[in-house]
Amino acid sequence: MRSHIALFIAILVSLLCALLGSLISQHSSQQIRQNVGGDLAEVSFAMVDRLDRDMASRAAVLKVLGNLQALRNPQDTGEIRRLLDSLQQEMPSISWIGFTDPQGLVLASSNGVLEGVSIAQRPVYLQGRDGLFIGDVHDAVLLANLLPNPTGEAMKFVDISLPIHGSDGNLVGVLASHLSWAWADEVRRSILAPSQDRHLVEFFVIGQDRNILLGPRAMIGQKLELPVLGELQPGQSRWKIQRWPDGKEYLTGLTLSQGYQDYPGLGWTVVARQSLEQAYAPAYELRSDIIVLGAGLAVIFAFLGWMISGYFTRPLQDIASAADHLSAGEATEIPELQGSREVRQLSHSIRHLVESLTQQQTALGVMESLAHHDALTGLPNRIALEKFLPMAQQRSRLLQGCLALLYLDLDGFKPINDTHGHAAGDQLLAEVAQRLRHCLREGDMVARLGGDEFVMVLLVPEQDAQRHAQLVAERTIAALGMPITLEVGQVNIGCSVGGAIWPQDHDNLGNVLQLADLALYQAKHGGRNCARFHQPAADLS
Repeated sequence: MRSHIALFIAILVSLLCALLGSLISQHSSQQIRQNVGGDLAEVSFAMVDRLDRDMASRAAVLKVLGNLQALRNPQDTGEIRRLLDSLQQEMPSISWIGFTDPQGLVLASSNGVLEGVSIAQRPVYLQGRDGLFIGDVHDAVLLANLLPNPTGEAMKFVDISLPIHGSDGNLVGVLASHLSWAWADEVRRSILAPSQDRHLVEFFVIGQDRNILLGPRAMIGQKLELPVLGELQPGQSRWKIQRWPDGKEYLTGLTLSQGYQDYPGLGWTVVARQSLEQAYAPAYELRSDIIVLGAGLAVIFAFLGWMISGYFTRPLQDIASAADHLSAGEATEIPELQGSREVRQLSHSIRHLVESLTQQQTALGVMESLAHHDALTGLPNRIALEKFLPMAQQRSRLLQGCLALLYLDLDGFKPINDTHGHAAGDQLLAEVAQRLRHCLREGDMVARLGGDEFVMVLLVPEQDAQRHAQLVAERTIAALGMPITLEVGQVNIGCSVGGAIWPQDHDNLGNVLQLADLALYQAKHGGRNCARFHQPAADLS
């Protein structure tokens, strides 16, 4: 027996440690998912904001340059070239910048590249002569052959151009520039640099057409389709677990560009991702450590259990057996055990505790039932109704339905009560309650507010909510209109019903109940034994 107890303790501790490790790992994974997902959304926002700001600042620089007299009155092309060369040296991301005449012929450019060449058919000129133009990422084969390219990779550019007008307002030329798209990769590296933990994070810049503009070399130019991409709004950051085209799941943070100041943005989406396996690695390592630690603790506790079990095993086993029966809902008693003083005291204390808890549970059940139910009809009372309404409201929201509140008042009850006495009236109310129950569907409720007033709470579909409530009201009127046999004989009563729908009639449930009460007033004065529903003209102020 001692060996069995020791083995049991070892297994129990091992299972508890495994369960604890699993729970901690689960919790840690959830926290990691939240933290890493939030971080990915933040860094994607940081990068898209940086890209937008850089694009806006470069456009602003070109605007300032375009206001210089040297360009507005282009007499000295050498001076213009020196300005453009100086700007390129200060801003290396500008791969090429040039100034054209009104017909698109390049008059001056950085390093003299393309001077004397017409770019009249290129979008950078065609769009730039009409106003500020910021074009999306594209290849520029001609420039790529003329500009230095130490890496040998395909060069991509972003265009910025604007018209230059003279003092008389006439077009004197177009200031056009090509920004190297390698600048975006520099932004990516600068954002990742502060945190070494992000070395496993991958960045993507997605164009408005969902093509990958920046990312792993093998994926550039491919179309990326992720469900979450269609859910983003400009400037919005989100993170989700997404399955990528390679079949793996990644924590994915995204931000859609919203531009900056006057720059409207180009619809870029910056995506940051990290594989779930990499993100959850700390949680998996923690779980393994807990399991190893639990195995050691299991051995230690098993040995201690084997040492002390000889004296306590038998009496405690009897108590445990009785307790197991109680937990299973069986009627049993804790035995009065003989043995050491501590064991006898434990047995006696547990017996009294179980008896006390049983008595308290029984008393609480009786008190709760009395507090929430009408003593005469057995129906829920006003307190129970107030407790039920918020739960019904929440359930209605989950099911995307409505709540119909029917206010009921018996017609002809008072004469029966006055003629045959209160005993007959009580018997009549009990029969009415029974019939009202039969008119309800599962999940609905009927409560007695007092006297001969009742309230029905119905869960109805949003479409044709009033029609469904009308059917229940008519069924109720018909049921209560049938003769009722009492000890004093057979009697007949009627029922008037007032109804209102939440949230169609009012978004406050208390006000909807008032509207149902007003509708009941209309039913009582409209011929009785009928149902009236709230009309919009009667809305509460």
